[in-house]
Amino acid sequence: MATHLTVEQRQLARRLSARGLSLREIGRHVGCSHEVVRAVVRRESKRPVRSDPWEPGPGRLTLADREEISLGLRDGDSFTAIAGRLGKAVSTVSREVAGNGGRGDYRAWRAHQRARERARRPKTPKLACARLAAQVCQWLQEWWSPQQIASRLRMEFADDPMMQVSHETIYQALFVQGRGELRRELARCLRTGRVRRRGRRRPENTGQIRDMVMISERPAEVDDRAVPGHWEGDLLIGGDLRSAVGTLVERTTRYVLLLHLPDGREARGVEQAMRQAIGTLPAQLRRSVTWDQGKEMSRHAQFTISTGIQVYFCDPHKPWQRGSNENTNGLLRQYMPKGTDLSVHTAEDLVRYAKSLNNRPRKTLGYMTPSERLAELIARTG
Repeated sequence: MATHLTVEQRQLARRLSARGLSLREIGRHVGCSHEVVRAVVRRESKRPVRSDPWEPGPGRLTLADREEISLGLRDGDSFTAIAGRLGKAVSTVSREVAGNGGRGDYRAWRAHQRARERARRPKTPKLACARLAAQVCQWLQEWWSPQQIASRLRMEFADDPMMQVSHETIYQALFVQGRGELRRELARCLRTGRVRRRGRRRPENTGQIRDMVMISERPAEVDDRAVPGHWEGDLLIGGDLRSAVGTLVERTTRYVLLLHLPDGREARGVEQAMRQAIGTLPAQLRRSVTWDQGKEMSRHAQFTISTGIQVYFCDPHKPWQRGSNENTNGLLRQYMPKGTDLSVHTAEDLVRYAKSLNNRPRKTLGYMTPSERLAELIARTG
């Protein structure tokens, strides 16, 4: 009879015997009769015995850990005491016991075998659910990031676990599996359009601008983003280095305005487009603009006189001082890729791009959209 036990079961039986457990107690823990235990403990079988090759992954409970849990429960120890001896979290021990019969019925070998079966069983991918996959595909095609999709799913389907998936699972489906759960061509809808990240740098087209007010003189209320109406601005430059699109991002809501510049980067056209865009906003959203030291802002004084909005300039080669704008410009490259002629995009195109971006959930807004956040602020202050 003893020949039916694995090497691991035999070793467990002998260790428990050395701890002073009775044959019947050992049999319950090992999963066999006390007669088999007696044969194992008192004499060696000369027949070859099979071995269980499965080893739990790093950080998982081993058979020895489960043996310690079993003995601790037998002695009436608390989960805290058992966890302390194992160097594991108390919650790990409590879940292990609760999932394997509770204090009265926990058995080390049986729990170990159940863990092995759970680890080996084929798992149905979450994105095999057609309804979930369709929703993920729809938002990918709208250029939402996997993290935005995963978080929005948790918000909109809070009571439906089948409609929730992690952002890592989405990436895996796109880049690793690629076997029909999500179409591989949807990877182009990601922000970078590629699997591997590359450094992104472009030279600053800076020049000497008269009467600049530097960012160091900007009011403290701008930094904490508590007061809306402070904007960050920059230009997206086309592949010909002549075409451009202006971007303005509100720091509190991340709301985006795009400036149509049919004449390229010329300062007069930039100032006029900014005045037109800012003029559409309510007064509480017109406080300041922070910009690079680019020559396109050489008419900043005229802009301030006509609108009453102060322009502040970043220090050279410090784009993180306009972090919200830099991040948004990266997103806009999904609509207007680098190296392309930006003059082909009409004013109507830019309105559509801005609307799409303003209706994307943003992590920094708790996965609200910029449009939702802006409407909330206007209603509160109006």
